[in-house]
Amino acid sequence: MTEQLRLMAVHAHPDDESSKGAATMASYVARGVDVLVATCTGGERGSILNPKLQGDPWIEENIHEVRAKEMEAAREILGVKQSWLGFVDSGLPEGDPLPPLPEGCFALQPLETAVEPLVRLIREFRPHVMTTYDENGGYPHPDHIMTHTISMAAFEAAGDPDAYPGTGDPWQPLKLYYNQGISLERIKALDAAMKERGLESPYAEWIARWDESDRKPREITTKVPCGEYFELRDRALLAHATQIDPDGPWFRIPLEIQRSVWPTEDYELARSLVDTSLPEDDLFAGITADVVHV
Repeated sequence: MTEQLRLMAVHAHPDDESSKGAATMASYVARGVDVLVATCTGGERGSILNPKLQGDPWIEENIHEVRAKEMEAAREILGVKQSWLGFVDSGLPEGDPLPPLPEGCFALQPLETAVEPLVRLIREFRPHVMTTYDENGGYPHPDHIMTHTISMAAFEAAGDPDAYPGTGDPWQPLKLYYNQGISLERIKALDAAMKERGLESPYAEWIARWDESDRKPREITTKVPCGEYFELRDRALLAHATQIDPDGPWFRIPLEIQRSVWPTEDYELARSLVDTSLPEDDLFAGITADVVHV
């Protein structure tokens, strides 16, 4: 393989890249892969989730700037590139009935308007592989669902010379994956490992809610070994200081337990234009010299 491989991860908000697939990206960067995070929105309507920063009027008034700086810090930690698609956070509607989404937000954009900047970025960066969210968004945030929608549309359109004229030369990515890092199987394995060691697990309520729901397990097709990059993942996540409580459940499972019990980040292969055998341990499986665009 003479051409540098390229991976694009499409995410809804700054911080999503650090909680979904961050160790995978860092592992590929270390192997010489060119990795780009496409961030759909600025996260302007995200709540301040770190109790230590709540109530700070300057942060609240400058949240867009704060989250952009946090993204830059996380990007440097992971060693990736990053581009903004430029849309405005939709917020997470709460209440019964749910309030309408804010006018002009990402989730209310016409599909063609929302897809165009991603097609432009794909044609500029020319990724061989893309990652995004499944049709449920991973969880039903309107921006996550919209991220799925535009990722699927852009994957199809970027290689079509008649689609989105004026956005660059056509480029067809070869594979597209859904992030599936928070699976019930993984959570139960970590929960059991904590209990076996006499440690308190943070997952009891989470597992109970899952068992009571009608949520079906997703198919995990691809497990990328990346345990040695879990520390970088956590550092990148902590760089999003407004979004992450450093004393919260994200960090209660010791890294040595995570590495011994579940040393991979997991994905669901959604589209592939190359031959590959499942299960995989590499997002670039099947992408050989004879199928890589020159």
